[in-house]
Amino acid sequence: MADINITQEHSLDPAQARAAAEKVAQKMAQEFDLACTWQGDVLRFERSGVEGSLTLAPEQAQMKIKLGFLLSAFSSSIESKVAENMRKVFAGAA
Repeated sequence: MADINITQEHSLDPAQARAAAEKVAQKMAQEFDLACTWQGDVLRFERSGVEGSLTLAPEQAQMKIKLGFLLSAFSSSIESKVAENMRKVFAGAA
């Protein structure tokens, strides 16, 4: 198992942050075939071998991903893709 933790700072109001999180979720759903659901300010996602959450807080978004054994070999490339996507989306939405 591999754990990925990414924190992205932002200066968005709650509605803008949620819209940015939706963009991140859509991109992840396409690239990694994930099912996503909101639980308050936490976007949860999963599929076989992957589970995680994107938590929205004032001025930051925190992504936590747990990869199963097979996907853990790709953890660094997955982390860099997700981090880049979060940077683009949360900075671009400002």
